[in-house]
Amino acid sequence: MNAANDDKVVIFDTTLRDGEQAPGCSMTINEKLRVAKSLQDLNVDVIEAGFPAASPGDFESVQTIARTIEGPTICGLARCNQQDIERAWHAVKDAKKSRIHVFVATSEIHRQHKLQMAKEEILRNAIDSVTFAKEFCDDIEFSPEDASRTELDYLAEVVQAVIKAGATTVNIPDTVGYAVPDEFFSIFKYLKDNVTGIEKIRLSAHCHDDLGLAVANSLAAVQAGARQVECTINGIGERAGNCSLEEVVMAIKTREESFGVDTGIDTQRLYPTSRIVANVTGMHTPRNKAIVGENAFAHEAGIHQHGMLKNRATYEIMRPEDVGLARSNLVLGKHSGRHAFRERVEQLGFTLDDLELNRCFDEFKQLADRKKDMYDADIEAVIMNVDVGNTGPWLIKELQTIAGTGTVATATLKLTHVDGRELNEATEGDGPVAAAFRAIESATGIQLTLKNFEVRGVTVGDDAQGEVTVTVDYNNQSFRGHAASTDIVEAAAFAYLEVINRIARRHDSKNTN
Repeated sequence: MNAANDDKVVIFDTTLRDGEQAPGCSMTINEKLRVAKSLQDLNVDVIEAGFPAASPGDFESVQTIARTIEGPTICGLARCNQQDIERAWHAVKDAKKSRIHVFVATSEIHRQHKLQMAKEEILRNAIDSVTFAKEFCDDIEFSPEDASRTELDYLAEVVQAVIKAGATTVNIPDTVGYAVPDEFFSIFKYLKDNVTGIEKIRLSAHCHDDLGLAVANSLAAVQAGARQVECTINGIGERAGNCSLEEVVMAIKTREESFGVDTGIDTQRLYPTSRIVANVTGMHTPRNKAIVGENAFAHEAGIHQHGMLKNRATYEIMRPEDVGLARSNLVLGKHSGRHAFRERVEQLGFTLDDLELNRCFDEFKQLADRKKDMYDADIEAVIMNVDVGNTGPWLIKELQTIAGTGTVATATLKLTHVDGRELNEATEGDGPVAAAFRAIESATGIQLTLKNFEVRGVTVGDDAQGEVTVTVDYNNQSFRGHAASTDIVEAAAFAYLEVINRIARRHDSKNTN
């Protein structure tokens, strides 16, 4: 089949590579694996798992995903040099389906100021790198970085050369989000009209959102013949972010008559996947975010509500059920059984094994004893945070805080360690949260620098859970922790301890080795 003209748009997810490059979005290996599994369930075609040459940790995470995830092609990014390419191959080679993605900048401003290379040198570098990568892997993608600001005749020359060298996908990046839709459409049309052999490969689009046009530009590329879109969950990424996967997928699905293509994405997995990524990265989804935001299917204006009661289609162009947002107001309660809980978890789009389900159910029952009303969002928070505070080596056994107007806040803390130690600390702080943090640091001996503290209400009411995300610095590295509880101070302490435990486990691992 002609790769450029079929009716399937390949969804290339780069949440774990480009998305993770957003400030504050770095993930641990376990967090990356959790996201990768949700992308697998979402039925994405390609997972760009990372940049293996960037660090030993990035290599390990890409390799772990390649060895664990089945279904999607697992892709590793590489600059156009042999060391990067070899490193990428060793990271992805154990996947059932592997891809190497090589890139080099081609625009004049990048040639002069970043690479300080002539056109001919860049062209030769691109050819040699694709040829070398082809020795390891049949599936090779090439990207001319900053393509949207590259001279069209030179861009066509590079694209034709890498196709001849063996590239199977050629990606056209709008690296700095500079293009507008008609201009981006014209780039693809020019390449299709002027590049020999382009009908044999798949054209791809990779757009950034600096002008808020990443989704619009990606859709323009699809209309021009692109059959791969590179995107991220929730649109996370460097600067203003990337093309949002959920937005481009639902645009193609909702406006099928305009695009005449399909993606193969299980759209009912969009909302749970969005929640998982938001939870893992600490980048909460704005309420007015298209498709997956809390307000995406909310109707407050009277005239809208009247129309909705008559016919949902008056103000809803998509059904909330189509993106996994089928939900009820009040759900379950402290007398609900395990079977009903499992059924609701599955209805919300989450897949848990028996061990995970049991742990979540136990936490749900404890939460139901403290809350009058239980909502779907409460169940989601339980699923997202069930391991927080329970992964050790340190555990909070008791925490009490005292605070009030005109008094110094105090925290009394009892911590236990897996080795049997039990420590008690009593400290003061500017408030109950600060006092609790100071007590945890004093007990564990690990001093952190708090950079950001966020609190988000999970549901409504005076007994609602609060979800706390903390970002800290330790030894010039950034760490993030999150937790949820009906007690904000308790949630904050659990989130802080999550970071402490992560650092402690890293120390223990190094000492063991």
